Amino acid sequence: MNATIELQAPFVHDLSPAQLRALQEDGARQCGVSQPFHDTLRDGGNGPELALIPAGTFTQGNPEAKREFGEFTPRQVSIEQAFGIGRFCVTADEFQHYAEACGHVWPEHLVRTEGSQPVTNVSREDANAYLAWLSEQTGQTYRLPTEAEWEYAARAGSATRYCFGDDLGCSEANTGSFQIVGRSVAGWRRFLPFCAPMNQAIDVGLYPANLWGLHDMHGNVWDSTLWEGPADPNSPGKTGRWYVTKGGSWFESAWHSRSAARKPRWYDELDVNLGFRVLREIEWTADSPQAT
Repeated sequence: MNATIELQAPFVHDLSPAQLRALQEDGARQCGVSQPFHDTLRDGGNGPELALIPAGTFTQGNPEAKREFGEFTPRQVSIEQAFGIGRFCVTADEFQHYAEACGHVWPEHLVRTEGSQPVTNVSREDANAYLAWLSEQTGQTYRLPTEAEWEYAARAGSATRYCFGDDLGCSEANTGSFQIVGRSVAGWRRFLPFCAPMNQAIDVGLYPANLWGLHDMHGNVWDSTLWEGPADPNSPGKTGRWYVTKGGSWFESAWHSRSAARKPRWYDELDVNLGFRVLREIEWTADSPQAT
């Protein structure tokens, strides 16, 4: 365990689950935060619950021959600074707190989620406005995660298709897939669905967390990332203003929920399967304040 602490940017795929948890716990101690933690809002409320993600190096992208549109071939990426990331997508209740504080008005024609369901049908500008308000309320810097930061956090050291392995079951994620990816059944059972899809976004946190304590990194709703540019970075001639989403949703099959999967969305696109997750920047110093 001591050797793990001394590593500056360990290659996380070489670490055991115990070492990965120790890496996260050590990072939290060094950054002066508990695990998990949250910031207190100026109005007395609580900010989103966060998990500390430690610095490290990982392999980003899809190693398989079959790749969906725009997916990266494998490449090593170093995450040089620890950060906090939402354990859950921003919920309807959390966004409504901001809406009431800032006078945000919902267009009447939009379908809205409620309670602990992930907020959906929010524009890129609305998500950034919420993050700016959160930054002002807490005195910390909140933003969307980069694509690399999101995938690093989602994998939590795993090199498989999903943080749970190469297969994804209906007890692990809310996806629109009937058949469990990578598993087949012979005989009459092949005519039966493995599990019935929910056909909607459901409350956050109902499915198991990954090793670093993050829920719904596969399925439920797509997470927006900071990445903007051409739809396919490997074909820069494809023009248009896009951003990249990760994680899949209740609408798509489990295959689209892989850690390496990515879906470009039009910059102004709204959707009932599209939400976002916060990232909180952390710069550690000896007198870093202790978050709760």
